[in-house]
Amino acid sequence: MNEIFPILYGCGVGLLCSFVSAPCWRWSCWLGLSALFGVAATVLTGEWKFGWEFLLIDIPLVAGSSFAVVVLRNKIKQRNRVSE
Repeated sequence: MNEIFPILYGCGVGLLCSFVSAPCWRWSCWLGLSALFGVAATVLTGEWKFGWEFLLIDIPLVAGSSFAVVVLRNKIKQRNRVSE
């Protein structure tokens, strides 16, 4: 159940980063926000009390889910362009 927060944070990061227009800024935004929200998810769920190694799970989980949202949003955007 604790892994829902990194996934939700990843969806938010993906949506935020998909609105950044410059690719280099999008990459930097994605990397920084994934790390920041991965730490936030570890702290919010209280996993840091057991050990900080949970960061090794939460940060990639935020990054992976945000990447999936960006890819999905780009596919939907591309499909809408083709249908016009």
